[in-house]
Amino acid sequence: MSEKAPDFELSNESGIRVALSDYHGLWVLLYFYPKDDTPGCTQEALSLKDLFDVLSEHDVVILGISTDSKESHALFKEKYDLPFSLLSDEDGEVCELYNALNAEGDHAHRISFLINADGTIAKIYNMVKPNHHAKEVLTDVTALQNL
Repeated sequence: MSEKAPDFELSNESGIRVALSDYHGLWVLLYFYPKDDTPGCTQEALSLKDLFDVLSEHDVVILGISTDSKESHALFKEKYDLPFSLLSDEDGEVCELYNALNAEGDHAHRISFLINADGTIAKIYNMVKPNHHAKEVLTDVTALQNL
């Protein structure tokens, strides 16, 4: 895969603007999810939290994106003490840019993009299993970084 990841800018849970290009030189796991504080989304966030330190050692930044508001993200992040940013895409523009909008166009479906340090999409995860996703990403990052 050698497609450049589309750049974007969104607000995180604190209202701070975050651009994908801010992380050039680092690996980024861009994970889209349907809704804050729902069972599958909570499972996925907690599995990423569990491996956050190990992924960070591999220079991986985790960015979660959904169509929820930054206020909803702030509550979700605080409730589970999540160590990564949650970005608010209320109008769905970034979800659409990454073909991550559900068929109804009202929220993201579960899909992730592993972006390497030069901004190229290294892997797309279409069939994300919330409780196994973090381990899968760690396995792939380790393999890809050792090529």
